[in-house]
Amino acid sequence: MLPCLNKTLFGIDCTGCGAQRSVALLFQGEFSEAFFMYPAIYSLLILFLFLVFNLFFKFKYDYSIKIGLILLNAVIIAIAYIIKMIHIFN
Repeated sequence: MLPCLNKTLFGIDCTGCGAQRSVALLFQGEFSEAFFMYPAIYSLLILFLFLVFNLFFKFKYDYSIKIGLILLNAVIIAIAYIIKMIHIFN
């Protein structure tokens, strides 16, 4: 796995820490462990699949769906990061 530059330099997890391990857990079939490692993994997967699907098929509200999925991912990542930081500093 690639080391986190933010954690290496500053000693604090970044918002993406755990994503690589979560993808590895998905490939191993450990779905609940992947979620607990990085809670945004499934919403990011849905966003990725939608973006790939949208390359081939265009429909009326694709822009709104993309923005909604991006915002959903941003909120999930932010909340998970805040919870992780609260647990680390307590």
